[in-house]
Amino acid sequence: MRKKLLGISLLIIVFILGLNILGRKLIPQPSTQSIELSNIRIGWQVPWATEGQLTQILKHTEILQKNGLKGEFKGFNSGPPLNEAALAGEVDVIFTADQPAATLLSKNQNWVIIGKLMYNRVSLYVPPKSPMTKVADLKNKTVGMPFGAAAQRIAFKAQIDAGLDPKKDVNNVNLDIYEQSDLVRDVNATKWGNIDALAGFDPTPAIFEEKSLIKTLVVGKVVSVIMMNRDYIKTNPEAPVQFLKAFHATYDYYRNNKKIADDWFTAESKLTITSKSLEIAASLEPNLSVDSTSKIRIDFTDEDYNILQEAADFIYDQSLVKTKVIMRDYINLSYLQNALLQ
Repeated sequence: MRKKLLGISLLIIVFILGLNILGRKLIPQPSTQSIELSNIRIGWQVPWATEGQLTQILKHTEILQKNGLKGEFKGFNSGPPLNEAALAGEVDVIFTADQPAATLLSKNQNWVIIGKLMYNRVSLYVPPKSPMTKVADLKNKTVGMPFGAAAQRIAFKAQIDAGLDPKKDVNNVNLDIYEQSDLVRDVNATKWGNIDALAGFDPTPAIFEEKSLIKTLVVGKVVSVIMMNRDYIKTNPEAPVQFLKAFHATYDYYRNNKKIADDWFTAESKLTITSKSLEIAASLEPNLSVDSTSKIRIDFTDEDYNILQEAADFIYDQSLVKTKVIMRDYINLSYLQNALLQ
């Protein structure tokens, strides 16, 4: 009897092993090649709202991995040190604004713009109780702003559009964006010390606005971009398409999970900022309010091209760079077109 049971048990074991071997042959197994991920070093700016949320999504989800990439994230506090890392070959792709992009290209043409990162705000504003209500009122007034930043460009343009000469009619002075928080504290202020108005970029003015600490005269648009190193593309020819597919999916995640993305951003940036301020900072970016994935857009409009060129012209005219850059010459949307077809 025992021999009979033992024989039956052996037959069952052989049968199960046979099924297992047959199953392995019939069901396709993932190859090492299909799951191998390409490394990509991503340079980003930690305290930059909206860009920060997009980066956090890439860090906390598997969107990159699902598109064949393994991200190594290198965070910086602002555009200039990010550019230094790009020049030193320490990053493969960067998230940056229009002026730093033009600055990088003026120094190293081995970079290419492969898509739009986002639209973000720069603003010109006065104290909440200031008698000034329009830009023309700034004549013979003192305006503080971070020189070399997009805030200076937008402030100068607004002054020119109002019939003012930025060099003669207005006392425009260099003031770091991080110094503004020490000045802007009183909801009843008519002036900030000897400063009549300020210009700055988000999230700083968004925080002020949410607290009713400023009165905004002008809001300008910055076109921020995704740039990739050409040598990296040569070594990893599929990476631009893979990355853009992932980035498109990142916007889809962001629009459907804003609080999660905001919390991730706030935690790493260590900014004291409310969800309302983050909403204000992201107000120019249409991808966050679309009602379907198909409406997410990361290419450029004619207006975008004009803004990008205005940025390049501005830094050249201000003698911030020695070489004038034609931005269209460094934009390649073929990767994006291929990404959208897949």
